[in-house]
Formats: sequence, structure tokens, C-alpha cells
Amino acid sequence: MADKRTHYPRYDVMEHEHHWDDHTREIVHHRMETPPQYAKLTGEEVARLHALAALFIDDTRPELLAWIVKHFDAKLTSDIGESQRQPHVPPQKQLIKEGLAALEHLARSEKGASFIELAPEQQTTLLVALEANAVTLTTPEGQQLPAKAFFNKLCKETIAAYYSHPQVWSEIGYGGPAYPRGYVRLEVGLTDPWEARKED
Repeated sequence: MADKRTHYPRYDVMEHEHHWDDHTREIVHHRMETPPQYAKLTGEEVARLHALAALFIDDTRPELLAWIVKHFDAKLTSDIGESQRQPHVPPQKQLIKEGLAALEHLARSEKGASFIELAPEQQTTLLVALEANAVTLTTPEGQQLPAKAFFNKLCKETIAAYYSHPQVWSEIGYGGPAYPRGYVRLEVGLTDPWEARKED
């Protein structure tokens, strides 16, 4: 059966890793490793992020969900600041951690069960409400959070992580890091000899 996820079923970007420098190769390999434990995320938060990520990307493959969760854990661990943030939105570390707790509180209040116990359709209903700012997102301690900002942060970081994984690169025909080999044929419709070729 043909893989409906990709037009490049025989392309594997990792076959070209010998063209990357050591630092780049280390970064890419790191994305394929599942950590034995997370620095900032609890087991319940990991499960919640798994469920959320699967909805955002419509993909349940464990290796990709593990990388997305790892990406969030890195965000919570890093001291690198945010480029932009609205005045009413708390810092991303607070927004993510407290938002996950508030989402669980919302699920139990609105649906009578933990978020990860809900059917995907019920989970999606809650996410749609968050995106539309149609619900109040409140932590168990009573702290109110901006619902749409929380939704946007989760969605943005999930998609950014997903499309930075080499397995997804192969599926979309992306040739990987440009440095140091570089892309030469930049005109519309032209590709370098080593790039993926679409197969129908």
C-alpha cells in the first residue's frame, strides 16, 4: 500500500547527513532521541501534550509526538527569552505549565473527565472554544489565563517541532540543512540533483 503521507516514499534525508557539519548532524540526531525523562514536565503533562499534539498535527506516531513533547520541555528549561509577547499574556513558561493545568480543570468542569480520557471529538471541541476565546481558562487555584494565547502557543510550538523532525523532512521532500553544502538551483521548478523527486 502506498504511503499517503508523502509524494517522496523512497526519499530519506538522513542519507545525506554526511554532507552536514558535526554540529548540525548532532542537532538533527538529537531530535530523533527520546529522553529517559523530562526536566520540567510531569507524567500527566506529557500525556496531555501527547493528546494535544496528535490533534494539532493529525498524527499519532510515537516518535514524532515524543519529539514534540521534548521540544516543549526544552522551552520550559531554556533561559532564552521570547521575541514578542502581548502585555496581557504571561511568560511562555508560565503560560504552558499553568495552561496545561487550566485545560485539565476545564475538561473536568465542562466534560466531567480528564482531558486525556475524552474522545478526540470532545477534546477538539474544547480546543475550538479556546481558539475562539469562548471559554474562561482558569487554573485550579483560580488564576485566569488568556485562552486564545494559550491555544496559539500550543499550536505554534507543536507545528514548529513537527516540521523540524527529519522524518517529516523526508515526507515533505525537504533536503535538510543548507549549510555547508548549500542549495544552488534556486529558480522556480528547478532542484539540485540530490533533492527529493516527487512520485505520483
